[in-house]
Amino acid sequence: MNILLALVPISVVLLGIAIWAFVWAVRRGQFDDLETPALDILVEDAPAAQAVQPSQAADAAAPSRDAAANVRDPDGRDAD
Repeated sequence: MNILLALVPISVVLLGIAIWAFVWAVRRGQFDDLETPALDILVEDAPAAQAVQPSQAADAAAPSRDAAANVRDPDGRDAD
């Protein structure tokens, strides 16, 4: 029964904090527009400007012949 003397005031304080947080959010405008954020995910973003041309990116991603010729097996022999 003594635990109620501690739990009741703690729950009242937590309830007061929750009500204060709700009122604070309403005054700050958190609930003004509930539809637009849900629809924003459906809108396609504008394409970002690419610094590298697609053909240059493909060339940079592919290994060169010289690099492939210098590949060795883990035991040190050439990988021919």
